[in-house]
Amino acid sequence: MKFTHAILVAQATACLAFIGCRSPQARIGAPEQLTVNLTPERIQRGEYLANHVAVCMDCHSRRDYSQFAGPMIAGTQGAGGEVFDHKMGLPGTFYGKNLTPAALKAWTDGELYCAITTGVSKGGTALLPMMPYQNYGKMDREDILSIIAYLRTIPPIENPVPAAKPDFWLKPILKKMPQKAAFQSKPALQDSIGYGRYLVTFAGCADCHTKRHMGIPVKKKSLAGGMSFPLPSGTVQSANLTPDLATGIGHWTKKAFIARFKSFDPKTFHSFATQDGFNTPMPWLFYSGMSEEDLGAIYSYLQSLKPIKNQTVAFTPKKAKILGKDAKTETVGLKKI
Repeated sequence: MKFTHAILVAQATACLAFIGCRSPQARIGAPEQLTVNLTPERIQRGEYLANHVAVCMDCHSRRDYSQFAGPMIAGTQGAGGEVFDHKMGLPGTFYGKNLTPAALKAWTDGELYCAITTGVSKGGTALLPMMPYQNYGKMDREDILSIIAYLRTIPPIENPVPAAKPDFWLKPILKKMPQKAAFQSKPALQDSIGYGRYLVTFAGCADCHTKRHMGIPVKKKSLAGGMSFPLPSGTVQSANLTPDLATGIGHWTKKAFIARFKSFDPKTFHSFATQDGFNTPMPWLFYSGMSEEDLGAIYSYLQSLKPIKNQTVAFTPKKAKILGKDAKTETVGLKKI
């Protein structure tokens, strides 16, 4: 749930202003003739990235939102089928694609690489940018190759996924959205702030934690939270991740920040039924698998940001509105979600 209708409208408008009428494949170019060597090192790195940093398995598996934090449903890893539609503010109905070898066996490595980093799928069709190819196209090329290597090795699951059904007005605009990749070298771990920025981009933190106006990120509110997510039980707002002492994470220590993520380790955390109460789309159970070094680098980067005062309302229950009462809310972002 990283994009809303308004975001897509804004992106589409920008694309129409600067891009001609050529097909996505014509603008991006043909997929690279590429063969990814499935080395143990790549597979291991790809498993880590796909499950705990880029969290590909978040959208491309099924999650049980009747349980807190939406744990992945067993047997669905990478098999796709999750629905993203108008209920989430999207202009159409879209599905997480099957990323297991059962579905990707007809794809070349070059086609998969092109889809992940530019948004042009097999056959030249454009992907909805809720698949954050704009972020992945800014990563280290080797990290993308590692993800591909991992996807080639996960258990195949036969699960045909329906084709996307974008609203009619979006179809011609969607073709204009893909863009060429602009890779960078992964910063050294010793460059804690630079490496943290790299991980924050890879994880798409700003996609959910930046307030938007008419779909365009408000630069003065970067990573200050406030983006709304409708859930069956109510509306969640993303937390302020800047080091503001009153409304952000300025008072958090690195130890507390890391511990917050690690508290959702599936080995020790047992999800529970929400009973139509507070829940969160934040994929805590995926991110909990990040190493302490990587979480520490993210913390260092976030603490280097300019503090932005922006109080967020973590949860507004829908039930309270139905009963005609004032909605009781929970605040202070990250402490709750």
